[in-house]
Amino acid sequence: MTLFSTDPFESLLTLQRDLDRALGSPMFGLESSAAVFPPLNIFTDRDDLVIRAEVPGFKSEQIDITAGPRSLVIKGERPTDTYAKPGGYHRRERQFGSFARSVALPADLDTDKAAAECRNGLLTIRIPKTAAAKPKQIPIRNAA
Repeated sequence: MTLFSTDPFESLLTLQRDLDRALGSPMFGLESSAAVFPPLNIFTDRDDLVIRAEVPGFKSEQIDITAGPRSLVIKGERPTDTYAKPGGYHRRERQFGSFARSVALPADLDTDKAAAECRNGLLTIRIPKTAAAKPKQIPIRNAA
């Protein structure tokens, strides 16, 4: 956390971001969608766990995805805006810098076969279920 800046408003914004990040951590149980980036939707379909993350303005090479046996981590970095001169903002709401988001995964996934795609600012990660976890069709025999 850097509190010393030539711009007092930038120092306050930095303090606010640091407080939002600290209070939004799972340790406090106050996680809100406004303080967490990227926002995620996680759901299952028949054969996969699907994680969708909003990452507008990011190229796929700016995002790193790491899957372990029980967790998935999405990391990235948004470079600082080079268009505005320091202290030249009228309003600054877009955040810059690095982010990391961790998701706990169920044990019945095959992370070795995970695939990711980034299109139009939407990152989609598909992790297939293990063969043992997939629903099995039970045939019905005709009674004699």
